[in-house]
Amino acid sequence: MGGLLNGASVSAKAKAALLADADAYTWVAATVGAQNAASYQLATEKPVMAIGGFNGSDPAPTLAQFKQYVAEGKIHYFIEAGGGFGGGNSALSTWVAATFEKVTVDGATFYDLTARK
Repeated sequence: MGGLLNGASVSAKAKAALLADADAYTWVAATVGAQNAASYQLATEKPVMAIGGFNGSDPAPTLAQFKQYVAEGKIHYFIEAGGGFGGGNSALSTWVAATFEKVTVDGATFYDLTARK
């Protein structure tokens, strides 16, 4: 369920998962849309990448850029937005779902970008 301006409600378990080894990553997570990312960033006080800008419709970062960040070990989790994957980044979201292990944390869907299928 979304919080302020459709941001995510972050449970204590989700926060704990994101904070585990947080200092090893540039971003503890990436998620579609700035509002969703802001919810996780405010809860953890750690950087969270907002994919697709404010509403998730901008194709930024590109799939190639995102793959590079993942290969470099800069992002721990991809968090599926409340309504699923975002508009301008469908190729990125499809790649994540096809490539990485899915973990559910208190109803939120996380993909561990360090655990390939």
